[in-house]
Amino acid sequence: MSTVVGRYAPSPSGRMHLGNLCCCLLAWLSAKAQGGRVVLRIEDLDPERCPRHFADQLEADLAWLGLAADEGGSAGGPAGPYYQSQRSAIYQQYYDKLAAMGLVYPCFCSRSQLHAADAPHRSDGQVIYPGTCRNLTPAQIAEKSAKRPPAWRVRVPDEEIAFVDRHLGPYAENLARDCGDFYLRRADGIFAYQLAVVVDDALMGVTEVVRGADLLSSTPRQLWLYRMLGLTPPRFCHMPLLLAPDGRRLSKRDGDVSLEHLQARYTPAEIVGRLAWVCGLQPSPDPRTPAQLIHDFDWARVPKTDILLPEGLF
Repeated sequence: MSTVVGRYAPSPSGRMHLGNLCCCLLAWLSAKAQGGRVVLRIEDLDPERCPRHFADQLEADLAWLGLAADEGGSAGGPAGPYYQSQRSAIYQQYYDKLAAMGLVYPCFCSRSQLHAADAPHRSDGQVIYPGTCRNLTPAQIAEKSAKRPPAWRVRVPDEEIAFVDRHLGPYAENLARDCGDFYLRRADGIFAYQLAVVVDDALMGVTEVVRGADLLSSTPRQLWLYRMLGLTPPRFCHMPLLLAPDGRRLSKRDGDVSLEHLQARYTPAEIVGRLAWVCGLQPSPDPRTPAQLIHDFDWARVPKTDILLPEGLF
């Protein structure tokens, strides 16, 4: 049996909050329980929003919690660099493959146009791109390019992409109806998440992706990209989101229980033990190290719906 390679791929735009920690813990435990390894990739595609000192702090925090990776981050490894801000030349190669297939086109739509009242929306509020710029003529492209640089989208087929999530079960989307043509590259030249994450997971040998359920809908378009680029996809496992006691999603922007505050009040084992408890991995919030949780880890114990943090737990 081939070795399981899991990963944790945080975006270092601030100190981690409990939701980030929970994702890291489950990704680490899932890989380790299968005798596998863990890769740390720093998703700093936008270096202005994700300065290096946040990435360095993140690594220190993970080590403090007992969740150090086996490769990646500043330690490097055979599939480096592990910082997305340093991988643009790699993304360009795969972007060019899609462009050579005639699948890439410029998009001049503004944010306000995309979020207009009559724009199609998914049930979760995401805008479905209506294809406004899909069939522009060369003359129209030249005229619009003189006024503003375009972003670049990929043409998706009218096709259903289905897969079975390891935790949440069967899921399917029709790319044209439920997603629409999506960004590959921003107008400022920064490559988009959907392309970067596919290329990185494939080239870093990742076989299992554990991430939040808010990214479940990204999976069909990523599976399609894997196929178009001739890359092998990992197995996906989407975990429930951690919610604040009042039902809000945790956010770095709102300062929800960041590790900065937690470190002043709890030991690493106390933080890990309480997270393990709300995730169903142990019957009480007693202190535990990640290593102590490996033997009994089982996805069947983890809830499938979002987890409301009990008032006063942290």
